[in-house]
Amino acid sequence: MDYKDYYKILGVDRKATEDEIKRAYRKLALKYHPDRNPGDKKAEDTFKEINEAYQVLSDSTKRERYNQLGESYTRWQQRGAPPGGFNWDDWFTNAPAGGGNVRVDVGDINDLFGGGFSEFFSRIFGGMPDMGQVSTPRRGRQPVRAERPTYDQQVTISLLEAYQGTTRRIEIDGRRIEVKIPAGAATGTKVRVSDAVVSPNGQKGDLFLVIQVTGDPRFERKGDNLHTDVQVSLFTAVLGGEATVPTLTGDVALTIPPGTQPDQTFRLAGKGMPRLRDAQSCGDLLARVKISIPRKLTPAQKKLFEELSNL
Repeated sequence: MDYKDYYKILGVDRKATEDEIKRAYRKLALKYHPDRNPGDKKAEDTFKEINEAYQVLSDSTKRERYNQLGESYTRWQQRGAPPGGFNWDDWFTNAPAGGGNVRVDVGDINDLFGGGFSEFFSRIFGGMPDMGQVSTPRRGRQPVRAERPTYDQQVTISLLEAYQGTTRRIEIDGRRIEVKIPAGAATGTKVRVSDAVVSPNGQKGDLFLVIQVTGDPRFERKGDNLHTDVQVSLFTAVLGGEATVPTLTGDVALTIPPGTQPDQTFRLAGKGMPRLRDAQSCGDLLARVKISIPRKLTPAQKKLFEELSNL
């Protein structure tokens, strides 16, 4: 298995700030987004790689683990990459924890994550579910009833999947289960699968799919609202006209009134994210106007602007 340099993929320094990482991701994601490169397999693969790098470097816990792995891998290389290869076993997260024999077998982890993630990501960050807390009897007293064990597994979905609702297939002890993820899910949302796991002693436990929603280069999500920037020409801002605004259901036309100011925001009601417990109700989309100033003017245009400035 090859080591992936996520910093190199995003083109940022290892000491890059969260904002620098986000800006680099958005720039590359816009460039290689499948909507802008229909049918381009290379661009699609690059987009997946960019998204994978961002999933790690934008998460402080994953980034810290990845940095530790990188330091270990670099030291191994500096020793001349001795025979036997790098010891990946020290970093895999899908081995039973603490010597215990209770585990959730998620089968093909790419199924669980919706596909698109590399073996490197799956093995290093795929994770084992939280084994929960099970109490043990105290000597000389009545046995203490064991707490019901719970298991956590992170699942990554796109913003569009969060908007529409989606499903994930998981495999536990040879049983395949399809789990519905509701529309409006956000990062941190937990989807409960009751009695999904049976421990060796026969005790049933619940599996919680912990949702992580990937970023979308077109939108910024704040609660149930979405925010996006809309480019309009100087002439449209001054004279009025129409601008095209992206939404998660397709582009819509926005009327730009005469005299629109830079950073003026227009609210498109109901074009945001569905509310988690009321999918029929949605937040809003807030479109912020960015005015494109022409860098070069023809002599005629320049003359007209000069005439306007003298009025």
